[in-house]
Amino acid sequence: MTPLARTDRSALGRWWWTLDRPSLGALLFLSLVGVVMAFAASPPVAERLGYDQLHFVRKFLVFLVPAWLLLVATSLAGPRTVLRLAVLMATVALPLVAATLLVGAEIKGARRWLSLAGVSLQPSEFAKPAVAVVAGWLLARRPGLSGLPAAALPVAVLVTLLVLQPDLGTAAVVVAAFAVQLFAAGLGWFWIGLLAAGGGLGLAGAYLAFDHVRRRIDAFLDPAAEPYQVEAALAAIVSGGLFGRGPGAGEVKYYLPEAHADFVFATMAEEFGILLCLVVLGIFAFVVLRTLSRLLEAHCRFVLLAGTGLLAQFGLQAVVNMGVNLDLLPTKGMTLPFVSYGGSSLLALSLGVGMMLALSRRDVRLEDVP
Repeated sequence: MTPLARTDRSALGRWWWTLDRPSLGALLFLSLVGVVMAFAASPPVAERLGYDQLHFVRKFLVFLVPAWLLLVATSLAGPRTVLRLAVLMATVALPLVAATLLVGAEIKGARRWLSLAGVSLQPSEFAKPAVAVVAGWLLARRPGLSGLPAAALPVAVLVTLLVLQPDLGTAAVVVAAFAVQLFAAGLGWFWIGLLAAGGGLGLAGAYLAFDHVRRRIDAFLDPAAEPYQVEAALAAIVSGGLFGRGPGAGEVKYYLPEAHADFVFATMAEEFGILLCLVVLGIFAFVVLRTLSRLLEAHCRFVLLAGTGLLAQFGLQAVVNMGVNLDLLPTKGMTLPFVSYGGSSLLALSLGVGMMLALSRRDVRLEDVP
């Protein structure tokens, strides 16, 4: 029995009874899986890097608590507050993304990280949800697609900065999420096809311009040149079978560099089996489909477009991570939401998902819409 009665008109009471509680529970389940995987996958990685075994476990828990506080606090907001928060995030995050090009630490040929007060931060993770909400608002201000030029501007700024870093995977997710917003705003299939063709041309250009993109695509298309990480991940998935080798019995985490982050899905499959992986996949699908149905019921253009952009980013990030682990997509360093280790990603995801839950609440009122 819940301590909050349906007649409770306090802010907390209204939040509880209008929130999508099944989706919130599903996200909590993903976080619990993330805690289990932190204990299962990160100790060998920490030892290889010269840390004590529980180094990454502690860091994951340290980030998880404020991440959930941010998620709950953000989900309490109304549409107008969601927009204000997104504008503030974009105002801060976009200049920080630009700053990475000048003073960011170079890791594997890319400048994506800043060190602020001794804490490593990836500003693009915070810019993604902010730009999705701002673009949704700019599209919603005018009927049809007449708001497209204004909405495309913040997206173009972020994508340009991401390409310069370079972080082409994140840029592709941002563009794809914006395309979903345009489709929800009424863009026809013909133009969607042209956008897809433009994406193909962009991929071809990236193949020609960036050596690391060329190597990854060549390796993806040529099984004989399969990257070591993907080969190890596939072997781990096969060895786990349906029920896994058992907690702690996995081997891939002892030699796969990102077993606790980019390849946590493979580590999960090896130790806990394909069945748990299917459950996790089903949880992601449940959150996406259920949230989309609630957004469609809101009968508010801003709520639909902003929420759809946030939802597309959440779902696409999960698809990319699992697709890389299963060798269905070229390798890309992208975390599995709420499951992989990653401080910036976890905090930014919590803000984005919190805004998504706020927009999908049942009591969204038109007078609260900016």
